[in-house]
Amino acid sequence: MIKLMADSTCDLSQEIVEKYNIGIAPLKIFIEGKTYRDKIDIISDEFFEMLPNLNELPTTSMPSPEEYLSIIDQSIEKGYTEFLCICMSSGTSGSYQSAVLAKDYFYENNPDSDIKIHVVDSLSMSHGSGWLILKSARLIEEGYTFEQVVEFNESHKTRVKHFLCVDDLNNLIKSGRLTNASAFIGKLLRVKPIMSMKKGKGAIVAKERGTNKALRFYVDEFVRRNQKDLTDFIIIGYSSNVNIANTLKMKLVDETDFNGDVYIMQMGVAVGTHVGLGGVSMFFMEKEKLKDGLVKNEIRSLLHKDK
Repeated sequence: MIKLMADSTCDLSQEIVEKYNIGIAPLKIFIEGKTYRDKIDIISDEFFEMLPNLNELPTTSMPSPEEYLSIIDQSIEKGYTEFLCICMSSGTSGSYQSAVLAKDYFYENNPDSDIKIHVVDSLSMSHGSGWLILKSARLIEEGYTFEQVVEFNESHKTRVKHFLCVDDLNNLIKSGRLTNASAFIGKLLRVKPIMSMKKGKGAIVAKERGTNKALRFYVDEFVRRNQKDLTDFIIIGYSSNVNIANTLKMKLVDETDFNGDVYIMQMGVAVGTHVGLGGVSMFFMEKEKLKDGLVKNEIRSLLHKDK
């Protein structure tokens, strides 16, 4: 049997976690002298309510190798023999390295074991790794072998497209979740920046004036980029305002030909610490070799306006 594992930044809903029996290693969040385990000791709504009144930006730490090992040991007792762990990008967190250490410790202590463990560096943030986990769960349901699911993840992980816009970039800049160049650009922009992932870290790829135009960008880019035979579902993430996520879902349903599932899932506390209030994101599988960046998208926008 195949056991799926992740760190808590995958931000999958509790319903999905329970349905597919996904093992979650929680990140820790440090808030004004107190330590919380993501989604265990503190939930998202509680955190976003207290966030505006905090004197200091909370910090986070990766799960320990022992937390991953605990999931593996308990799952072996239940009959699992194959483990696929999909972690947040190694460019933004130590969760991947911690999971690799857990794998190494397991084999050091069990050198003759037939247990299979594979750890994926998703190169993603939040529901980006969550998208891969949910896709893996669906593939397993379809009868894919462990090796086939591993191959899918390693072959396709760079094609999980991220879009994220926030009300305020300060949290992302202070926590180092943006590239240095994007952090600099972000300080100059007086509009709503839209981010994606580049080489495992966040980078600003577009800017729009206001939420409505940002959502318009999301829908237009989905139509342009979507790999139809691979995107059987979309994940929309939000931090504190579910209404924005619902609006984006309605636009996707009404204005595109996509007829798969559209999930709306709230960002967890660990991710919310860096995203802050008002964040909305979207994740799907894109076509190969479609590069983007702030300059490219600005040129495309100008050309589009001239038509």
